[in-house]
Amino acid sequence: MEELNLRNFLYDIIESDLESGKVDSIHTRFPPEPNGCLHIGSAKAIFINYMAAKKYGGKFNLRYDDTNPEKEDDEYVRSIYEDILWLGATPDGGVFFGSDYFDKCYEYAVLLINKGLAFVCDLSAEELEKYRGSFTEPGKDSPYRNRSVEENLDLFERMKNGEFPNGSHTLRAKIDMTHPNMNMRDPVIYRVLHTAHHRQGDKWCIYPLYDYAHPIQDAIEGITHSMCSIEFENHRPLYDWVVDNIGFEKKPHQYEFARLNVTNTVMSKRYLRKLVETGVVDGWDDPRMPTLSGLRRRGYTPTSIFKFIELTGIAKNYSVADISLLEHCIRDELNTTAQRRIAVLEPVKVVIENYPEDKVEYFEISNNPNDPEAGTRSVAFTKEIYIDASDFSENPPPKYFRLKPDGEVRLMGGYIIKYKDIVHAEDGSIKKIICTADLVSGNGNPSDGRKVKGTIHWVSASECERADINMYSKLFTIENTNDIGEDETYDEYLNPESLTSYKNCAVEKSLSTAVPGDRFQFVRVGYFCKDVKNPNTYNLITELKDSKPVKK
Repeated sequence: MEELNLRNFLYDIIESDLESGKVDSIHTRFPPEPNGCLHIGSAKAIFINYMAAKKYGGKFNLRYDDTNPEKEDDEYVRSIYEDILWLGATPDGGVFFGSDYFDKCYEYAVLLINKGLAFVCDLSAEELEKYRGSFTEPGKDSPYRNRSVEENLDLFERMKNGEFPNGSHTLRAKIDMTHPNMNMRDPVIYRVLHTAHHRQGDKWCIYPLYDYAHPIQDAIEGITHSMCSIEFENHRPLYDWVVDNIGFEKKPHQYEFARLNVTNTVMSKRYLRKLVETGVVDGWDDPRMPTLSGLRRRGYTPTSIFKFIELTGIAKNYSVADISLLEHCIRDELNTTAQRRIAVLEPVKVVIENYPEDKVEYFEISNNPNDPEAGTRSVAFTKEIYIDASDFSENPPPKYFRLKPDGEVRLMGGYIIKYKDIVHAEDGSIKKIICTADLVSGNGNPSDGRKVKGTIHWVSASECERADINMYSKLFTIENTNDIGEDETYDEYLNPESLTSYKNCAVEKSLSTAVPGDRFQFVRVGYFCKDVKNPNTYNLITELKDSKPVKK
């Protein structure tokens, strides 16, 4: 992976810390919860933490935040690891699990109880919410706040031993119920949860909350710069409170950046899971999904995704990146790397009346006009060919330069053909179009100097392969999904035309050797990737041109 030329306020902080001696090396981490697959928003956090460690010669950890066993699964553990390796963000600092530190979290909770900084509370979830207050009103102390250290230690151990049902007891940090930051109003740091853990099994029936466990994990691993999205900014005082009161010698620090918002895209893992579970999409890796597995299956590259994140910038202010910029990044890359091939989505047969019945000849066509070293390939030409239905009109509009009655067009890389007649099927559809070819034109200009404006793509009817082609448009019709009203749901903006499948398309013979994951430009159509699940299918990566101007 190339080191991108990126400057941002986080790098400024890191350089200042290194120059001042506050730290002597950089250690970062990415802490995903294994309750779903990573999406492109996750890629920004990976990019920031991994590239910072790489730029300054530090280490980068992958740490699974598996402190909530109800939604976590080994399937997501595996997919997250595959996604990170695919991006090229090798966790050279190690791969860890939050559950690796459950014993230490418990030990430090006991320490806080002994210091009079934590207590066991019997309030229900509803009561806890009422006692918490609001942004304009202070909270109220729990009636259990002043329990003795001995009573708290006894109750906390009994919580661990499974004596209490779910929701009956919590362990709370003792801070300040009048604090202006509601996260500091005696937050819950442990809860009772009789649920088996995907790694720990039934060892624990109490689990630490993320805001408590995360700073402990960072401190133990020696993380120097804990960089996370802006929604955790108000949690930073609690992060510091945990680190300070446990007494870690080397204290990690948290820094926040604006999360990645993308037009026509939903980043909620809970909602993305719903789309999967209800069959709206065919899995987390559906090419319409904003997941990394979906983008990978669709044909996006790690380079294009990281370039997109670089161009969107890293700051603290809220913004929404246009998805067309992501499309531009992959298009810009594939324009120089993808070989060209011909695919006819809606084949219509054309019979070249003056061409020999059994003759097969080959035209040499460039594999990539932007890369002379890509060479050429031989494309068969025969008496019967296929053109796309969109390239013929019986009643053409003005300035229609494709095939039409009494008109002629250039077959890309081949002859000029002229319309002669048409044969319809009983249902009125086109059975075949009869043409004649200017057999002296070859793939050059007509000998009489006449101008032929239109050029269309084609494949031989007998020397071709068949394939299915999926065309995609945006999964959501609303541009900024954050603008959805309180009484609305994402479902109301699902695009019913986000997928159009073309069956039994005619594609050129050379695609018979393509393997899943190969990317091509289908000339005049778009960029496509051979599907990894359905090997006879090609998925649209992006169209040939930007749908709107791209701001760089």
